[in-house]
Amino acid sequence: MTMMAHDEVTPVASGSRLASGLAFAVISATSFGMSGALARELLDAGWSAGAIVLIRVGIAALVVVPFGLVSLRGRWSLLRRNAGLILVYGALAVAGAQFCYFSAVAHMQVGPALLIEYTAPATVVVWLWLRHGQRPGPVTLVGAGLAAAGLVLVLDLLSGADLSVAGVLWALAAMVGAATYFVISADEDNGLPPMVLAAAGLVVGALVLSVLGLVRLLPMRASTDAVTYAGSTVDWWVPLVVLGVVTAAVPYTSGIAAGRRLGSRLASFVALLEVVAGVLFAWLLLDELPRVIQLVGGLLILAGVVFVKLGERSIAEMPTEIP
Repeated sequence: MTMMAHDEVTPVASGSRLASGLAFAVISATSFGMSGALARELLDAGWSAGAIVLIRVGIAALVVVPFGLVSLRGRWSLLRRNAGLILVYGALAVAGAQFCYFSAVAHMQVGPALLIEYTAPATVVVWLWLRHGQRPGPVTLVGAGLAAAGLVLVLDLLSGADLSVAGVLWALAAMVGAATYFVISADEDNGLPPMVLAAAGLVVGALVLSVLGLVRLLPMRASTDAVTYAGSTVDWWVPLVVLGVVTAAVPYTSGIAAGRRLGSRLASFVALLEVVAGVLFAWLLLDELPRVIQLVGGLLILAGVVFVKLGERSIAEMPTEIP
């Protein structure tokens, strides 16, 4: 997988670039956070995770591709040169992450599923360390430790409570896709404009899901039954449109813009705000809240944002050697 000189040389954004990066990251996280609650009712109505993700990605691709073509400006060589990167992004960061997350939501509450998926920032830190020698400092390690402790509480391992093993495994698989998303989204060296990467990734994701559905490796079940959110009943297509436009097209494009400005490590930790948004939307739309101990664990995971931000600043102040 291609990795960023942007993250190696200038790991911390500053000034207006930092401010705009944080704004894009908040928009992306908030938009992504709505998806679990919307998908949950569709799953309960008889939809399969594969069918929901395929329609979501397909709608998002239809929205983003025109903007991607304008941004590409006829430079088709960019797509040929980055074909492998786009394939990985579309298969893992788009199709894989979404399918695994919705599969996790089918077995467990939205909040805990998101909290498990969003141990991804710790995975990004490890990747940067092993792949590029970006050894995390003490403050960053404290943040990772807080995230790990929070995960133990989210899983409620200490009380021996019943836990959906399938749900946890799907959420961990979604975590791998999320980590891939953060790493590739922050890569400025490939020359792909954010809109081009988002559009190409969404197209690849839709094609991968379609092929898996056609060969029957991915169940594709749909239903025309109405669904209910917060006591209001809507037609089946309404949440699908919102999933495609609001929770896919908007957050993928803004998330890439955030990654380019903040770097993969910081962007991935700021994106933990998706957990807050996800829990809030699950409460508002589904009347679903995690247990108190899980909420405490979530706060510990979110505390990693502050510590990693401080760790990023410390790394930026150190002289950087470029091999």
